[in-house]
Amino acid sequence: MRVRQVFTVVILAVGTLVSPECYQNVSSGEARKLNDFTVDFGSFREKFHRKYEVSSEEFNRRQQYFQNATQRHTFLNSFSTDPQSAEYGINQFSDLSQEEFKDLYLRAVNDRASLFSGPSAEGLPAKFDWRDKAMVAPVQNQLACGSCWAFSVVGAIQSVHAIGGAQLEQLSVQQVLDCSYNNAGCNGGSTSQALNWLNRTRVKLVPHSEYPYKAKMGICHFFSQSHAGVAVKNFNTYDFSGQEEAMMGHLAENGPLAAIVDAISWQDYLGGIIQHHCSSHRANHAVLIVGYDTTGDIPYWIVQNSWGTSWGNAGYVYIKIGGNICGIADHVAAVFV
Repeated sequence: MRVRQVFTVVILAVGTLVSPECYQNVSSGEARKLNDFTVDFGSFREKFHRKYEVSSEEFNRRQQYFQNATQRHTFLNSFSTDPQSAEYGINQFSDLSQEEFKDLYLRAVNDRASLFSGPSAEGLPAKFDWRDKAMVAPVQNQLACGSCWAFSVVGAIQSVHAIGGAQLEQLSVQQVLDCSYNNAGCNGGSTSQALNWLNRTRVKLVPHSEYPYKAKMGICHFFSQSHAGVAVKNFNTYDFSGQEEAMMGHLAENGPLAAIVDAISWQDYLGGIIQHHCSSHRANHAVLIVGYDTTGDIPYWIVQNSWGTSWGNAGYVYIKIGGNICGIADHVAAVFV
């Protein structure tokens, strides 16, 4: 069942954005400790290395956003009646307005996908995680750039390449950001459009070390066809809504899946299994689904995000299987290299 909730918050004028460097060097454990007691704004600023001056206009604005966030957390956590339920609280995004958060981080475009019409999956294991096979690269941080769509696509490609027998290697997100001309770089993009571009042009993705990430769009650096890299041979994109078991089979057979979701409530996520607070009607963020687990009371997808390891479950989010929570099954792409 899809659950849609309306959050009422005070949205003030958008001002100077917080520097992306402020989001680094804080562990998920430290972020959770902030929620073990009543947190004041001073503790938050110290923990997350905020530099704005006390009593300045920016200080007052950020403090108001922080207070709005604590009010949201009370509402969001009121639904968390199960020990495995998602927990919401203070994290590195708590002094951003919801509008700023969306403008910075939720920039994926959701193209329409064909409804999956293949066979139902049979004989699936109760738990499957590509990380257990060392086929998933470490969590990355997109910083203050709307490049989630590129991280999602590159994450799928580098995993599938490794599943095929190659060494797992971090490939260049910046290459996709700069060169996928049918997308808008840090201003957003579509996983399908990026995969279409890679498939049509046969552009080879080079290692991250050759084309490092800069969190901003630059001039495309072209490489010759003889240059070593990984090319996309094909891909498919499906709508698995109502067929999440088939989606589990698709993941186990083909590798990690690039998906576009509604992540509006993820600004406040700390950990646990999301079961409420998002729908499939406002898809806005691209992620990488790396596994699933149906062994507990609440079956869930294992999803790698691109907001660094200080966010969520060491950079991961768990989403309940069934009911298309967060639109997890609406737009799912498998890659072949």
